[in-house]
Formats: sequence, C-alpha cells, structure tokens
Amino acid sequence: MKNPTTVERKSDRELVATRTFDAPRRIVFDAWTKAELFKRWWVPKSCPIVLLACDMDARVGGKYRLVFGHGDSPPMEVFGRYLEVTPPARLSWTNEEAGDGGAVTTITFEENDGRTLLVMHDLYPSKEALDEAIASGSTSGTGETFEQLHEVLGMFTERGTSTHRF
Repeated sequence: MKNPTTVERKSDRELVATRTFDAPRRIVFDAWTKAELFKRWWVPKSCPIVLLACDMDARVGGKYRLVFGHGDSPPMEVFGRYLEVTPPARLSWTNEEAGDGGAVTTITFEENDGRTLLVMHDLYPSKEALDEAIASGSTSGTGETFEQLHEVLGMFTERGTSTHRF
C-alpha cells in the first residue's frame, strides 16, 4: 500500500485517522460532501452491510442521513448535522444516532503538490463512549474505507479529469 492509513487514539476521548491521497483536496473534499461519490467508497467491502440511502446537505446546519441494510435486520440509520463546511479545507459534523454518546468528527484537507493530507479527528463526549465505539467495531473499517476512497479518487485523476467538478 503506497499511502497507508494511520489510526491513533490520541487521548481518552479522541481518535485520529490520517492518510495522504494522490489527488487535489477539492476532489477529496467533494468525495466527502457529494452523495453520488460518497456512496462509492464509504462502506467497507468486507462488511456485510449495504448503503441503502445517502442524503447530504453539506452546508452549516445542513443534515446528513445514511441508511444501512444488513440481511433481514431492520435498516440502521446514521445521521447528524454539519457544524462547519469550509470547502475544500475543513469539514465538521455531529454523529447523533448515539444520542449524547455521539462523536463530533472534524476533517482537515491540506494540499501539497497535488496531494492531499487528510486528518479525521473524532472527539467523543466521554472515555466510555470512545471505548464503546472501539469495542463495537464501528471504528475498525477506517483503513479499508480510505483505501476504497483512494480507488475512487484514482478514477478521476487517472483519467485526467482532476479539474472536473462534481
């Protein structure tokens, strides 16, 4: 793997994932804020769930909603609202499906020579909430999803369409 993903627990309440992508940051930012792109990479292929619906209103105060299916189980929703949307540099949102136990996720996109350093910071309301997220496995697919994002971004940069707006 050319650009590995690192995931580190930085404190009792913080989990930070970092990866460099071989694409301009505005394309990487679009992949996080445009539903038609997000749907292509978010669910780890090794995970037995499918993304049934993806709604994103990426503006401050706007909401997002993801609906996942898993066999005959009832669909599961993940949702929240955007706290900060500063294209193409910064994005922050709540994770409200866990009630008061949800994290606030903040991503920064830093471009250098056409490559983007992405830092994803999850801040949980308590040590117990982060411990529970880790124990449930909800944080374990980051490396795989970032690899899938890498593949999607490669489709645009390899075709010479890096100037394309989504």
